[in-house]
Amino acid sequence: MIRFPDYSLSLTPTYTPGISLTQKLWVTIGFIGFFAGVIAISGYDHAGVFLLTASLILISISIAGFSFSLYHHQKSGIKNNYTWSRSLSNRGIVSWVLALWITGLYILLYFFPNALGLSESGNTGLIRLFDPLSEWIKHKPANQWFVYGVFYTLAILLFGVKFLRKYKGNRYQQIRTVSVMFFQLCFAFLIPEILERLNQPSMDLKNMWPLNYYFFFDWHLDKLRSGGTLGLFMLGWGIAMILIISPILTYFFGKRWYCSWVCGCGGLAETAGDPFRHLSDNSLKAWKIERWLIHGVLVFALLMTGLVVYTYITAHSNILFLNSYAIREWYGFFIGAIFSGVIGVGFYPLMGSRVWCRFGCPMAAILGLQQRFFSRFRITTNGGQCISCGNCSTYCEMGIDVRHYAQRGQNIVRASCVGCGICASVCPRGVLKLENGQVDLFERTEVNIK
Repeated sequence: MIRFPDYSLSLTPTYTPGISLTQKLWVTIGFIGFFAGVIAISGYDHAGVFLLTASLILISISIAGFSFSLYHHQKSGIKNNYTWSRSLSNRGIVSWVLALWITGLYILLYFFPNALGLSESGNTGLIRLFDPLSEWIKHKPANQWFVYGVFYTLAILLFGVKFLRKYKGNRYQQIRTVSVMFFQLCFAFLIPEILERLNQPSMDLKNMWPLNYYFFFDWHLDKLRSGGTLGLFMLGWGIAMILIISPILTYFFGKRWYCSWVCGCGGLAETAGDPFRHLSDNSLKAWKIERWLIHGVLVFALLMTGLVVYTYITAHSNILFLNSYAIREWYGFFIGAIFSGVIGVGFYPLMGSRVWCRFGCPMAAILGLQQRFFSRFRITTNGGQCISCGNCSTYCEMGIDVRHYAQRGQNIVRASCVGCGICASVCPRGVLKLENGQVDLFERTEVNIK
């Protein structure tokens, strides 16, 4: 039978190329590491610890090697080819399987840690495999939050390497990615664990209220107040972050100083969630839902915090028909666990990488209001050079229709913008630019078409 070439008049490829032999090798190494981890969970002994260690090492090598192979020979520039034609990045079967797997893991970690081996009489299963590492770092057996912290930090570090390779020619993306990797490794993981080893009050110094919704809980305030000089410093630092440091930094740099450079939630979204950023809905309907949801969560956080502070000062838990303990339990379950954890990360492959940041984070809501009305930060546009390709809107993880502003030469000042700069990075004409200039705050959104 004679085969004729499949010629196409399409300006873009009509097929999705496979991965190279080298990339298949890295994927194979990753699968070997994954199955080694599955075998390790089935029992605990020296072989199990060895298999888990080997599993994490092989998976790390696989991700780093695959990233290097994927982007090594590519020139600097936009690298989002075939995004909509791959099962992983276009809600295909691979996306659904991954979403279910991540969601299931979060449910086990948050609500059923015993199923993972957590036990007061001695850990078993997955959690017991992390006991040697936990004993080495903080002289205590592991718990589900230690295991979660290890996985979370590894995800940001490993996929951060992939992100660095992908945007190797973009200085802004390089610096901010290194920043979130550093803050996650040092401030969110190592420093709190080491302080716990030293029997000192431990706290993620970058995680502030209301994202750290339990900061004003009685048990947390008592721990800081009884923690000596260090505890009082942490208490003062937390309050200063809320009232002084955060507003000043937001005035000069917008909410990006936190959401894209420091925050662990944003760090995971920018690194591990990068393949799914284009899945964020940028419709007007989604924007309306976003505004109601995120500000609704903020009101809930303010109400809950006011009640727990009132209870802490007066020792009365009932205010009218509200019980402060019940309210904080509801907030912790629905917002702190279900929304920010299970949905916020588990739905990456289906709804984009900033589900929590966009629809639920009360910290993002506060910073967004400050950015919208009292910040010098904005994204300037040159409407005369915009070719309406739509890359900026497609890859905006916050669902902002950036093209709408670019076509009109209008500066972008949106409360939801996290200043990640990807819209500027994927623009083929250099239309967009992130700025902090000394412009009149009330003139930032004027149309500027010349």
